[in-house]
Amino acid sequence: MAEKLSADDRKASLTSIDGWSEGDGGDSIVKTFRFDGFDSAWGFMTRVAIKAQSMDHHPEWSNVYNRVDVVLTTHDAGGVTDLDIELAKYMDDAAESTGAK
Repeated sequence: MAEKLSADDRKASLTSIDGWSEGDGGDSIVKTFRFDGFDSAWGFMTRVAIKAQSMDHHPEWSNVYNRVDVVLTTHDAGGVTDLDIELAKYMDDAAESTGAK
């Protein structure tokens, strides 16, 4: 099982992932992605879903047209772990190649 990051480690990790911030209570990290349209947003979600499944680590997210709101946390650990940081970095790369604004 992944270990929850300390508050200091979580804050330090946030500096390596652009646009992510702490969620309420510091037990998650959050970001909103915006795309050119629904098809780009859906393509992004598809790419991330495949990666998340391979990691056995799934995001909390919602999609409205060109916007994808994401919350990452590791429920088993009770907060943010290295798995969340890894998935956030993957999401950033996927968003960039999918045409995020």
